[in-house]
Amino acid sequence: MHRFPYWQMDVFAARRGGGNPLGVVLDARGWTATAMQDFARWTGLVETTFVLPAEVEGADYRVRMFTPRREIPFAAHPSLGTAHALIESGRLPQRERLVQQCGIGCIELRTAPGEDGLQLFLRAPRAVPVEPPEAQRRMALELLGARLRGPEHLACMEGGRRWWIAEFRDELALRSWDAPIDAIASLARSSDTLGLCGFARTGTDPALVVRAFPAGVGIAEDPASGAANGLIAAWLRHAEPEGPLARGYRVSQGREMGHDALVELHCEADGTIWVGGRSLAIVRGEVEWTIRASKATAAACAAPCAST
Repeated sequence: MHRFPYWQMDVFAARRGGGNPLGVVLDARGWTATAMQDFARWTGLVETTFVLPAEVEGADYRVRMFTPRREIPFAAHPSLGTAHALIESGRLPQRERLVQQCGIGCIELRTAPGEDGLQLFLRAPRAVPVEPPEAQRRMALELLGARLRGPEHLACMEGGRRWWIAEFRDELALRSWDAPIDAIASLARSSDTLGLCGFARTGTDPALVVRAFPAGVGIAEDPASGAANGLIAAWLRHAEPEGPLARGYRVSQGREMGHDALVELHCEADGTIWVGGRSLAIVRGEVEWTIRASKATAAACAAPCAST
């Protein structure tokens, strides 16, 4: 049995306790994949991350990400929360640019001062539309029904993660939706996607309200999804290159679940999309867990594992 530094972060939090929770094991050297999955299942959080030394030149650290059910190659809220925890704990110096290694390769992050402290943004993976089989598209159209703004406002997008993206006819139609989670899970399984992410325009700030249903990985609803929001921004930029949201906007998410998340999207002229916001450290402590490591491996875990 060994002890490791463990923090819990509140990512995209408009207020304390309003964002998306994240567990971070700040030094996971010696952990097996089985131990990581067991611990992620025990925390019950949307995602739990495990920090390891980088294996590629140019990366500052490596992260493995787990939902309670399985390992995933990339997600935005775990990336941002992990980087913030490493900086705030002193394991990684605060720099303007950071590079994280994860399951899809290296992801660039940048820091920015905010009114309420440090903010972090990540460069969203380049997103492309995926043309699904007609049967899958019909499934999506049927479960959305008249709430969808129109058939042309439904897309399957891939960029690090694959999601169905749907624009609802108005904010009330989205906020009041009793989402059919089983049907969304069936759609996700048949199309190899995480699930469905709906959005609606508000006409004010935040410009969009978003609800994400990653039923494909066993989660009914996500209080704040950076990756899905990045895909929405990419779709809007493609569909409305001269529209009012083409350069960026802010998103409200999670209120239907009792959360209050605020996600910021910055869109550059070359199509690069940055997703970010603020994170808050809620729990700073240790985890005691059986990691199935040898004594030599456990002894090697004394030094910080993030590159400096």
